[in-house]
Amino acid sequence: MMRVSIQVKSCDLDDSDLKQMCQLGVDCLDLTMGGSFPGVREQGYPDLDRLLQLKRRIRSFGMEINRVTLPDFSEAFMLDNPGSEQELEHAALALKVFSEAGLTLIRQRFAGDVFPHMAENYSAVHRGGSIARGETLLRSANPAPTIEQLAGWWRRFDLVYGRLVPLAEEYNVNLVVHPSDTPHHNTPFGGLGFHRIIDAYPSRNVGLIYCVGTRGEAGGTPLVLDEIYQYGRKDKIRLVHFRNIRGSLATAGAFEEAMLDDGHMNMARILLALHKVGYNGCINPDHITSLEMDRGAIPWVGWAYAVGYVKALLAALTEFTGEAAWRN
Repeated sequence: MMRVSIQVKSCDLDDSDLKQMCQLGVDCLDLTMGGSFPGVREQGYPDLDRLLQLKRRIRSFGMEINRVTLPDFSEAFMLDNPGSEQELEHAALALKVFSEAGLTLIRQRFAGDVFPHMAENYSAVHRGGSIARGETLLRSANPAPTIEQLAGWWRRFDLVYGRLVPLAEEYNVNLVVHPSDTPHHNTPFGGLGFHRIIDAYPSRNVGLIYCVGTRGEAGGTPLVLDEIYQYGRKDKIRLVHFRNIRGSLATAGAFEEAMLDDGHMNMARILLALHKVGYNGCINPDHITSLEMDRGAIPWVGWAYAVGYVKALLAALTEFTGEAAWRN
């Protein structure tokens, strides 16, 4: 059954934030920053005892930790600079600690999987003056990396996965990647990159965070539905980031993030597609639009709207299919 999760960038959550999540009916937290876990600053990987304390504290508010994040692989590592090899050791140790804490959905970030010089960011003004992220292609931008440069990037990726995938199998955890955002031409974690990872590492413990918004940026609803079928029927979708967009790089040379009911994609249709391929993980309504009363560190008004919208869609899906699509 699908559940609702939200992303948090810090492990230093106060009781007020946890109460607010509980009151909204959030099921799980996705902890997104590998450097924020207790112990990482001191030793390069999380401290097990403090991680277990965090897990118990979140559980005391009726929620679970769904996804965690390994320390990032830096540009120095991806360029094979001297001294950067310690990052791989820290990632391996972090994976082991997460496993020992019973946290089984683990993301890894790699520097260089996006090409920010190829677009210009802007603040898009939507209904009532709400502010959303927009990007437009720069036609005169510097070119994407060459095939040779990308091959070098992939060699470093393969070094990491060659080490971490056997550990993921040994510790019975799921190692997942998120699509390149923004999905410019030849970004490593685009649709072809996802296939490359699945082909090279056909392990049950290797999967994807499928980001509806990011992949919509690449090609809109048809691409999203096709990829849900492709990766969902192979049981490779382990977490879904759920947001709407207007336009796409393919159709408009630009896109704008939008509220769930205010973009070009039919989000109910996308949830139905996920249900049809048997997806039963978390739905995470990420990249929240900034609303008038959102002034704090966490945009609670936007989150309340997004979480409620997703829970309503899941309830409607249950009624439509006659099957339990979500957990109350």
